[in-house]
Amino acid sequence: MNKHTRVWSLQEAKAKLSEVVKRAQTEGPQIVTVHGKVAVKIVADDSGDLTGDAATGASLVDILNKSPLRLLGKGEFKRSGMKARNRPIEL
Repeated sequence: MNKHTRVWSLQEAKAKLSEVVKRAQTEGPQIVTVHGKVAVKIVADDSGDLTGDAATGASLVDILNKSPLRLLGKGEFKRSGMKARNRPIEL
């Protein structure tokens, strides 16, 4: 940990989320603990890309097909293209 890294309890981080984010952007990574154990590290993302490396269905299939676990199944993974069904709700 560098000298600017601060450790926050989960309760404190929830109550002061804006401050935690600002410190991550200006001072470096911020650590959040749960029951005294490190749970997450909050770091700034300077890329400006809101999508990040979000996997699409097609890229996920590519990743699975390159995995050694594909050998446990029945050949290649395929993208089914099924759409989720909508269900009616009462408002």
